[in-house]
Amino acid sequence: MSHPHPELTLPPALPAGALRVVALGGLGEVGRNMAVLEHAGRLLVIDCGVLFPEDHQPGVDLILPDFEYIKDRLDDIEAIILTHGHEDHIGAVPYLLRLRKNIPLVGSKLTLAFIEAKLKEHRIQPVTREVREGQTATFGGFECEFVAVNHSIPDALAVAVHTAAGTVLHTGDFKMDQLPLDGRITDLRAFARLGERGVDLFMVDSTNAEVPGFVAQERGIGPVLDQVFADSTKRIIVASFASHVHRVQQVLDAAYTHQRRVALVGRSMVRNMGIAADLGYLKVPEGVLIDLKQVDSLRDDEIVLMCTGSQGEPMAALSRIANNDHKVSVGPGDTVIMASSLIPGNENAVFRVINGLTRLGARVVHSGNAKVHVSGHASAGELLYCYNILKPRNVMPVHGEIRHLVANAALAVQTGIPADRVVLAEDGVVVDLIDGRARIVGAVPCGYVYVDGSSVGEITEVELKDRRILGDEGFISIFAVVSSADGKVLAGPQIHARGFAEQDAVFDDILPELTAALEESARNGNSDAHVLQQVMRRVVGRWVSNRLRRRPMIIPVVVEA
Repeated sequence: MSHPHPELTLPPALPAGALRVVALGGLGEVGRNMAVLEHAGRLLVIDCGVLFPEDHQPGVDLILPDFEYIKDRLDDIEAIILTHGHEDHIGAVPYLLRLRKNIPLVGSKLTLAFIEAKLKEHRIQPVTREVREGQTATFGGFECEFVAVNHSIPDALAVAVHTAAGTVLHTGDFKMDQLPLDGRITDLRAFARLGERGVDLFMVDSTNAEVPGFVAQERGIGPVLDQVFADSTKRIIVASFASHVHRVQQVLDAAYTHQRRVALVGRSMVRNMGIAADLGYLKVPEGVLIDLKQVDSLRDDEIVLMCTGSQGEPMAALSRIANNDHKVSVGPGDTVIMASSLIPGNENAVFRVINGLTRLGARVVHSGNAKVHVSGHASAGELLYCYNILKPRNVMPVHGEIRHLVANAALAVQTGIPADRVVLAEDGVVVDLIDGRARIVGAVPCGYVYVDGSSVGEITEVELKDRRILGDEGFISIFAVVSSADGKVLAGPQIHARGFAEQDAVFDDILPELTAALEESARNGNSDAHVLQQVMRRVVGRWVSNRLRRRPMIIPVVVEA
């Protein structure tokens, strides 16, 4: 099954007056966040993001939510609400708009600016509606109230969706930094007002539910960066998310203090920070920002390079720098600051980059050895505050791996919410809100949709398995010419291997056995080319497994003459 609960069947028809919630991503994983709300025959989508591939998904560029559930109902979608501008919440929008271009996109000024720039690259002109905190907008039968929340990107919003079936409050990604750099705190007064009116289903960020206490303040990063800048005698390279406006602001401020110039490296970094500066979210000190082409004219101790790649993404600037595959190089005396926390699943890629930079002689400062990043997600203490303020009737943890969802559910129960009112759902699981009660009623197929170059959804798990075998176990091709009359082997068999430490000569031992197996099959009346190919695969596969302890991909070719 493409959802994790094979015991669940397809859901029944939605009863009149009820509200249905189906997460097509983001539950059981950190990424591809997307929730579909259905009421009175109409749909409202909250977020539409991507998931980035892991090592066991070779060649994949992005992973999308599975749109199959809504593919036949695109005209029923009233709008797509975008809570903030991170890729795991907006990155899949272009792929959904390919199916219907005029779905209204609703979000804050910065969020819409980021998605419009992305859509421009896809040659899509979107229909947008800008909203801000404190505002209410109606889309069909969904009345949406927007609430300011604090996150690691400016202009993030939670959304309360009021319907005749009840109110759903979706936090998006949030935390409760009480002294944020932009002065925009999570609006707990609005949360309290919503709690007084009654929240029937609270869909709440779970990423840091296992972490006790409260997230540290963003302001605490500034002095650490300042000290690292003061201790650095040569070039400084800072890697961060291309959308982390606050972190870039702190780097610009530290550079100004220490009389350094900053060059942005990476297309997404240049694009996003240009947008943020134009809209007033990024305050650039005069004379600090320079073009990358000007770097060569400055001394090493005057340079700061701000780039992407803090998660070890293979094509991002920092990974290419670590591999000596970029016009920017690092060497002894240079300082590299990786100003982000590890996203689960990226650990190996990040450590590879750190090791590569260290091997080149750079001093690498990261969250493991210095406080150069704080999380953008609420920890357990903050989540408890929210539960106590809101006192929701039902809770559905979202945005996180299974362990995060379970930890968040436990917090809800600790605050007095009955356990049978806490819904633990995963991708594809269908939750209905009926008469104030949220229950799981079924599941819909919700597999991974892989983007590989220009192909979308064409790569399947079968192809990925083949790629893994090729990468891990190697490849063997076998060629033989047989008589179409009697099946006698006329030429070959020849065996060629790739990805093996052994030379092709090691396969000489199996050739007599292989020839005998082919001729025996022919004598038994099985001289069809396809049958003989299976014979070759079976004989060679068994020999390689026993002799070399390998399970390679085997491609047999039989030519009849």
